[in-house]
Amino acid sequence: MTPRLHLDLPLAAGDLVALPAGASRHVQVLRLQPGAELTLFNGGGGEWSARIVRMGRSEVQVEIGEHHAVEREPARRVTLAVGMPANERMDTLIEKATELGAACIQPLLCERSVLRLSGERAHRRVEHWRGVAIAASEQSGRTRVPRIGEVLDLRDWLGGLDRDGTPARFVLSLREAPPLAAQQAGDAPVFLSGPEGGLSEGEEAMAKAAGFRPVTLGPRTLRADTAPLAVMAALTVPG
Repeated sequence: MTPRLHLDLPLAAGDLVALPAGASRHVQVLRLQPGAELTLFNGGGGEWSARIVRMGRSEVQVEIGEHHAVEREPARRVTLAVGMPANERMDTLIEKATELGAACIQPLLCERSVLRLSGERAHRRVEHWRGVAIAASEQSGRTRVPRIGEVLDLRDWLGGLDRDGTPARFVLSLREAPPLAAQQAGDAPVFLSGPEGGLSEGEEAMAKAAGFRPVTLGPRTLRADTAPLAVMAALTVPG
């Protein structure tokens, strides 16, 4: 399989491009040589064929080939706003949500959050998660990388939303609520889910006031990192 790499650069057929440090290391780890073929994408849509033309000790230069207007994104652009699960579960959530086609993942700090991040520590973790999303996009064949937002307090995030409730907004509830399958999600729905232990009653009330409709995924209680993935599977995987 031809290696796929994401480059945060303008790309055009015929250009000679020096790969950034991370991409160069990846090529060197794979022990590729001049003449080897690559597939490149920059998140602007489609992908490019490319060929390695020079290998230095720390620099790899490639020639950009033909652009291929492939589209592998799901029909729905789903935003997941998630109360961050602890330990490595957030890494897994971002990796799998990227593979399933999430358009945006917004990390949130909630009342019951075990993982509590702020300041420089939060910024470093978000940069790490963006790397996880890039790697998952490279592996899965996506041509766009989901946006990973900065860590926000739930109240602040809700307060920054338009008050008209559009696009369609849903909150995954542990209380009495209609099933997700019975709802019209629209083309760009936003789903809010809580951390370990779920959202508090007060937080769910704030979400409702911001236009979020409570929904349930069924009678079983899913983990904080499982529930958003179940939403993605229900909305973006063809039946």
